[in-house]
Amino acid sequence: MLEKIKQTADFIKNTIKEVPDFAIVLGSGLGKLQDEVEAIHILEYPEIPNFPQTTVAGHGGKLIYGILEGKKVLMMSGRFHYYEGHSMETVTFPIRVFHLLGIKNLILSNACGGVNPAYSVADIVILKDHINMMPEHPLRGKNIESFGPRFVDMSEPYNRKMIEAAEKAAAENNIKIHRGVYVALQGPTFETPAEYGMIKAIGGDMVGMSTVPEVIVARHMGMDVFCISVITDLGGPDIAFAVSHEEVLNAANKAMPNVIAVVKGLIGNYQ
Repeated sequence: MLEKIKQTADFIKNTIKEVPDFAIVLGSGLGKLQDEVEAIHILEYPEIPNFPQTTVAGHGGKLIYGILEGKKVLMMSGRFHYYEGHSMETVTFPIRVFHLLGIKNLILSNACGGVNPAYSVADIVILKDHINMMPEHPLRGKNIESFGPRFVDMSEPYNRKMIEAAEKAAAENNIKIHRGVYVALQGPTFETPAEYGMIKAIGGDMVGMSTVPEVIVARHMGMDVFCISVITDLGGPDIAFAVSHEEVLNAANKAMPNVIAVVKGLIGNYQ
């Protein structure tokens, strides 16, 4: 796997020939952010050596290098999920590649279900912490010392300065924003009312099927991480609304202008 990561990183490095300031991973329905990038190179996943392929609607399949708010960014349009049948090595493969490219800052996005009663559909939440309930840990197995330590400090999984910069951007644009705790489950089923109740009981504000493996691997390598979520549905023991992937994408689309404003503000102002 290490040799494949190096091979992929070398291919991308030889194409873009610069070290991006940020890597960005776009979640379900959040692909319109790519339209904000002044693209210099676009690499389709199939043409990148060893790169996995995405199978989920709402996820593109290309790597975009370009300029956003005066900064160099490398953007993944389409991520990989454990529920698709990928191993955790595959899910986190791009993050390892980003590290070998010399990228220090990682921005993640996702669509998720809310259990906090203060949240509404299409609200934006900045992750302040997470609870990992996925059945496999991305660092399980032999540790690669060149990437990071065997036991990883997770006292600050999401970078405080990046959170503050995003909140400043939200305030400047009069955008309501929350801080919350994200709970990661395997999926692909949406949660039952009782499961939503469990999420709330253990201290979660929202629940999703991605993000946390990438965060853990990024922190393993010393990258600074920020994540922004869109609440696409609400659930709990007393709520039994039907949820579909189409509805998730529609809610993400509704929130998109605010997501774009916050992410652009973070990138433009972050030093």
